[in-house]
Amino acid sequence: MESYIQISKINDFIFCPKSLYFHSVYERMNEKTYHASPQTRGKIKHRPIDEHRYSTAKKHLQGLEVFSEKYGLTGKIDIYDQEKFSLIERKNSIKKIHDGYKFQLYAQYFCLQEIGFKVKSLWLYSMSDNKKHRVDLPDDKETKVFEDILDKIRRFDISAQKEFSPNPAKCANCIYAELCG
Repeated sequence: MESYIQISKINDFIFCPKSLYFHSVYERMNEKTYHASPQTRGKIKHRPIDEHRYSTAKKHLQGLEVFSEKYGLTGKIDIYDQEKFSLIERKNSIKKIHDGYKFQLYAQYFCLQEIGFKVKSLWLYSMSDNKKHRVDLPDDKETKVFEDILDKIRRFDISAQKEFSPNPAKCANCIYAELCG
C-alpha cells in the first residue's frame, strides 16, 4: 500500500524537490532548528486556523482534515465557506500566485469533492495585505498537470539526482540552501 502524500508537501516539491527531501528529514526535529523567520511568522499566523479560532461563524469549517483515496492525498484545509461553497487557502504574503499554491489548493478541492463537499470557487488569501486572489477550478488540462506532479512526487528519489541545476532565485529563499551545496 502506498503512503498518502501530505497536501502541504506539494508546494514544497514544486518549489524544489530537494527542499522537500530536507523538509522530511528535519520535520521530526524542533522547528527552531531549521525554520527561518518567514516560516515561523507563517506558522504563528496560521494558528487561528489550526486551533479553530479563525471564526465563530458556523458557516466556516476551519482546519478540517481531508483525504482523497483516488489521489492518495491527506491534509487539512484552511477555510471552507459552507454558504458560498468556497475553499480558501491562507498564505502570509502572496506577491505572485505560484504553481505550488495553486496545486495545493487543487489537492484540497479534490479531497473535499471526494468526501462529498460541493466547491464552486477557490481562493488564495494574502494575510499581509488582506487581498483575495481567485483561482480557477481545474479543467481537464490542469487536472492532468496536477496528476503528473503527484506522480513525480511518488517517483522522486534523492539518490538518483546526480545532476542538479539549482535555481538561484529559489535557492536564495530556501532555508536548506546551505545543506544542498
